[in-house]
Amino acid sequence: MEAHNRIELTGTLTAMDAVRYTPAGIPIIEIKLSHQSAQTEAGRKREVVVEVMALAAGEAANKLAKSPLGAQVRLKGFLAHRGKSRVQLVLHINDFEFI
Repeated sequence: MEAHNRIELTGTLTAMDAVRYTPAGIPIIEIKLSHQSAQTEAGRKREVVVEVMALAAGEAANKLAKSPLGAQVRLKGFLAHRGKSRVQLVLHINDFEFI
């Protein structure tokens, strides 16, 4: 069985930390994305409002660091544990675009 872990999420960039660097010199940035949409669940419409923590590495981190808060973005990536926590998840950004 092939395992899948792909996320695509649109929303508003609401918070951004300063760029930091790994010991190998790779830039990392953490952001917060606010998402709001109407989804169908069990045949009924449901309003969804969620804030998601995400991080980008490498060139994506450098590009995001220049983004203004309030920008509308589409993030593509995967979910992973946040640090050693098995409870908190973070979206690791592979690609993004402004919408």
